[in-house]
Amino acid sequence: MPSSNERALEKAKTLPVDALILDLEDAVAPDAKDLARENACAAVRSGDYGRRELTIRVNGIGSQWHDADLAAAAAAGPDAIVVPKVGSADEVRSLAAAMETAGAPEHTRLWAMVETPVAVLHAEEIARASDRLACLVLGTNDLYKELGATFVPGRAAIQASLQLVLLAARSAGVAVVDGVFNDVRDAEGFLAEARQGREMGFDGKTLIHPGQVEPCNGVFAPGADEVGRAEAVISAFEAAQAEGRGVATLDGRLIENLHVDTARKVLATAEAIAALE
Repeated sequence: MPSSNERALEKAKTLPVDALILDLEDAVAPDAKDLARENACAAVRSGDYGRRELTIRVNGIGSQWHDADLAAAAAAGPDAIVVPKVGSADEVRSLAAAMETAGAPEHTRLWAMVETPVAVLHAEEIARASDRLACLVLGTNDLYKELGATFVPGRAAIQASLQLVLLAARSAGVAVVDGVFNDVRDAEGFLAEARQGREMGFDGKTLIHPGQVEPCNGVFAPGADEVGRAEAVISAFEAAQAEGRGVATLDGRLIENLHVDTARKVLATAEAIAALE
């Protein structure tokens, strides 16, 4: 959300979201950049946003505002600094060094936006470039633009890009978040894309309107049936182990360690959501 919009920053305190991206970049007009920077840093320092992760998206590398944005954000100490159009591992290392120089506390991580063909093709190198980097964020609007692609439901034009970035994030052990859905009036279209993102393996989705929050939470949060199934999988496997067997069956399906790991992740996600509520 635009950090120049104080009403939006106030509303953000009530939104049931996991994280907020306080934007200094595209959502902020050039003559409001200084105000947005001040507001975002004040919001981070305020302690008024509960358990929501607070991140600040700075203006891109090479822009006239980038250095001042990064220094101010590092000093404010948000949960993360989000940088648009990161294109290489060298840029990640330079950003991490700049954050260190500016005094960013250890808890302030780096989120790199992957928005260009070159970034997609080097996503694994980007994901592994620094211990400070914690998340890759898909910038799908810019990716469509850079590819010269046309949006259609199902996102066929960028499927390969989405999958490459997912593979990179998983191989490096960092989080990965899907891009935005632009038509805030198209509730069914948003739901379909959010479901696609979850099915693919994304950890979450970036949102541009409060009306997208509830349906997104509904898609990405484990439902009661999923939680119940996870509990049953773990119980069946533990019972098999108690009898000296390495595998179990549940409703005719084989249960192995990998299924138990997935079930435990489902329960951990449900527990984390319950703690936030």
